[in-house]
Amino acid sequence: MSGQKTGAKKQPRYIELADDLREEVLNGAYSDPGEFPTESVLCKKYGVSRFTVREALRKLTMEGLIARKRGSGTVVQPAIARGGALHQPLSNISEILQYARDTTISFVPMPAQDIPAKITEQLGISPKRKWFVFHGERMKAGRRRPIAVTIAWINPDLADVVAQIDPEAATLFSQLEEKGNLSVGRITQDIQAISASKSFARRLGIEKGDPILRILRCYFDRDDRMFEISASYHPGERFAYSMHIEAD
Repeated sequence: MSGQKTGAKKQPRYIELADDLREEVLNGAYSDPGEFPTESVLCKKYGVSRFTVREALRKLTMEGLIARKRGSGTVVQPAIARGGALHQPLSNISEILQYARDTTISFVPMPAQDIPAKITEQLGISPKRKWFVFHGERMKAGRRRPIAVTIAWINPDLADVVAQIDPEAATLFSQLEEKGNLSVGRITQDIQAISASKSFARRLGIEKGDPILRILRCYFDRDDRMFEISASYHPGERFAYSMHIEAD
């Protein structure tokens, strides 16, 4: 099973199992669209209940990675059905961290600057001071071009913490939590299709004006203070966003 960080809140067993199975699928552990292990095999292999296996498989089914067919069992969806893109599920913070584990990013700290008007207008905020800025390109093993360009802005109140950030280490928000003695209270997310500017087109290896997906996230602490904003820009063919919604 995927390891848990010391002191981190333990995730439900089915999420851990889903994380492990997702990684195997995306790494090509099963032939495309090869047969997937049966529920009984998975129960025995991971030492979990049938309920846990079914919940994990339901999660991967909703993400479009596998299909469960009557009389045929569970099969891995062909790469073409998945769009050949990186799939990012999101129903909790652990899944943002899973995305970070499955890819790599190196940030470059930039001089503090005003948050661009397009971002502040989208969020409905009016910062009075310049925020710290980090630029990064997220890569996935085996790919030459980045799957995303990310720009992150960090609240100027956290100057002492920003000075301790390791640009090559964990996600920025998790470093801010650890080094700044704060906890994420909530995360908001806005997804919008936009046209690639000349700068983003060059960095992503696409044409200016091509459609890209901008994922704008705001991180708030337990006192509801916004402490980080990140904007990730993904070429459409390299990213598929999935989520599951529970019925009331």
